[in-house]
Amino acid sequence: MKIGVPKEIKNNENRVGMTPAGVAELIKHGHEVYVQHTAGEGSGFADAEYEAVGAKMLPDIADVYAIAEMIIKVKEPIALEYPLVRKGQLVFTYFHFASDYELTEAMLKSGAVCLAYETVQTPDRRLPLLIPMSEVAGRMAAINGAYYLQKTKGGAGKLIGGVPGVKPARFLVLGGGIVGEAAARYAAGMGADVTITDISLPRLRQLDIETPANVHTLYSSEHNIREQLPTVDVVVGSVLIPGAKTPFLITREMLKLMKPGTVLVDVAIDQGGCFETSHPTTHSEPTYEVDGILHYAVANIPGAVPNTSTMALTNATLRYALALADKGWRKACKDDEALYKGLNVVEGKVTFKGVADAWNLPFEPVEL
Repeated sequence: MKIGVPKEIKNNENRVGMTPAGVAELIKHGHEVYVQHTAGEGSGFADAEYEAVGAKMLPDIADVYAIAEMIIKVKEPIALEYPLVRKGQLVFTYFHFASDYELTEAMLKSGAVCLAYETVQTPDRRLPLLIPMSEVAGRMAAINGAYYLQKTKGGAGKLIGGVPGVKPARFLVLGGGIVGEAAARYAAGMGADVTITDISLPRLRQLDIETPANVHTLYSSEHNIREQLPTVDVVVGSVLIPGAKTPFLITREMLKLMKPGTVLVDVAIDQGGCFETSHPTTHSEPTYEVDGILHYAVANIPGAVPNTSTMALTNATLRYALALADKGWRKACKDDEALYKGLNVVEGKVTFKGVADAWNLPFEPVEL
């Protein structure tokens, strides 16, 4: 199979879809890999490293899309890429269709096969291609929450861990999944007083046992969240419904319960965000203020640490990329239920229910 790795062109997205080590494995399996010139530079991988393992370098993004049967990316195609995606082409990347109608419409019109990292799900309900970036995003959420608490950055002017005689900052983490646990552990490690919420009692019990003593668990309900808001300094939103739009856990009306300078970090922004006042931001302009509350809603948080993120992502995606390339997408998805669940848009049809529900479109599951 001819596989293309284009350079990411989303704002400040420095990750790349495959490391040289991953490319070497694809080539070892007999596939041709075409990498766009400088695609890996932002992650610390030079063109020479790709050439050394047998990749063919192409000068432009259009050249990569034109030759490739499968595109391996990190982020969803943006408007400039829409015309490059063609009928029958397999695009393997994060899509988050439920939060972007224009992208959904464009991919439907393209006739491509869109297999989304974020909905690949194993029978035990794990999300193997979302986990590595969730681990990065959760850690970064804690770091960014602490950073933007500085008065000079728009926050309340608090040091996350306090000092002797001064209480630490209070973190509220909404959602006890991979992101939430990572955020809670990192914030706790920096000395914060952390409360983490979830609707699953078994998960709360597990977190209660496994997290540090300065992490407290709380059942997630609107009443309980409202009670926490007047005293928290940072809120991390890490709720996920795979492939579907995230519900709002904090409404605009609830902002008045918080102190000026409180920081909201919306990690769920890729799926629409879990704060009503959230809208996507970029690494170049990461924050904005609503009613005195600072919002951080960067849609590609792991892109700030691309070397770590790219290696972690390739470690997770490579086995699935090899299956798709070796067998073709139909056979690979027939053989692996996890990959089958990654099919979101196939040849002009919405094949994932969460996406269909988000935009009131017909849901037509793939018959293999």
